Amino acid sequence: MTYDFDTIINRCGTDSMKFDGAAVFGKPADVLPLWVADMDFPAPPQVLDALHSRVTHGIFGYCEPDAAYFDALKNWFTGRFGYEFSRDWVVIAPGVVYALSIALRAFSKRNDAILIQEPVYYPFKEIILLNNRRLIVNELQCNEKYFIDFADFEQKIITNNVKIFILCSPHNPVSRCWTADELREISRICTKHNVLILSDEIHCDFIFDGNTHRVLPALCPHENILLFTAPSKTFNLAGLQLSNVFISNSKLRETFNRHAAKNAHEIPSALGVVACRAAYTHGSEWLAALNDYLWSNYMYLDAFLKTNMPVIRLVPPQATYLAWLDCRALGLSSKQLDRKLTLEAKLWLSPGSIYGASGDGFMRINIACPRTTLETCMERWRKIIFA
Repeated sequence: MTYDFDTIINRCGTDSMKFDGAAVFGKPADVLPLWVADMDFPAPPQVLDALHSRVTHGIFGYCEPDAAYFDALKNWFTGRFGYEFSRDWVVIAPGVVYALSIALRAFSKRNDAILIQEPVYYPFKEIILLNNRRLIVNELQCNEKYFIDFADFEQKIITNNVKIFILCSPHNPVSRCWTADELREISRICTKHNVLILSDEIHCDFIFDGNTHRVLPALCPHENILLFTAPSKTFNLAGLQLSNVFISNSKLRETFNRHAAKNAHEIPSALGVVACRAAYTHGSEWLAALNDYLWSNYMYLDAFLKTNMPVIRLVPPQATYLAWLDCRALGLSSKQLDRKLTLEAKLWLSPGSIYGASGDGFMRINIACPRTTLETCMERWRKIIFA
């Protein structure tokens, strides 16, 4: 079966944060948005068929996932990543960030230290501070690609008596797919110092250039790891509000569920369950075609920059559909560059500084769009920077 990723679909007027949210975020109405991490492609046709069938049924009562739902999860994560788990490990939540916030409240106290690795997905920092926890940062280091300063990582844990480490794997926004050795060292240090690992692996299905994603609790089966996943990024289902958390330790799972109950969340979205089950059952062929398309977009972007804007460097993409561009040679802060791109090029990207101080001078761009959209973006950028 062939899949069409080239057709531009008008998303305006669909309550899209990406396309209809310009005024709310203080952007001009005519900006081209390549910022937030959802794709401009329809979900797989098999998922749409399952949703149409459920809508035609017409009743959307309280939902309890069936055995086929958990079989779909098991087949996907065991088949693709070698991750074996029991059905009772799975806790369903409306989203990964929601679930991470529950975990922070469940397994730490006010003013406890929580470790992250910046530049990183900024909601990590937000939920730490909003839950009155203490933010500790192990800055990722960068030469040709990003790497972890493990001496600093361990020292930060010891000095600050860190309780929880939030791992981003693969890493958003720096596009790193962590190696087995790196993941083992993270696990070794955290286990040694009794640090709970919250492993956000929502981008696990977008891996490129010969790299391999390793599910952390499959590689390091310790009970100090909670795994957070969702079909939302892989199959463009974010609006259906469904994620899956894997917690092998029964006491940790009971504690997590007790704190989730305080938020009165018990019943998953009926359409989210339908979409998740269909995606993990029938979506592998579509995903393979999508990843080929995304990689071709990366190659276009890299070639365009080298030919037309060599002062800007694409950090080698190993994972995710979020390109991380090193713009520091322009001599502008991320905020200055963002303003210039917004007002002069009518482009809405993500300034690197929102991911932490070490992201200043970088920009993140969502390449999960038709090629012509990406071409329009880069031509607009070229004209205002190098005109």
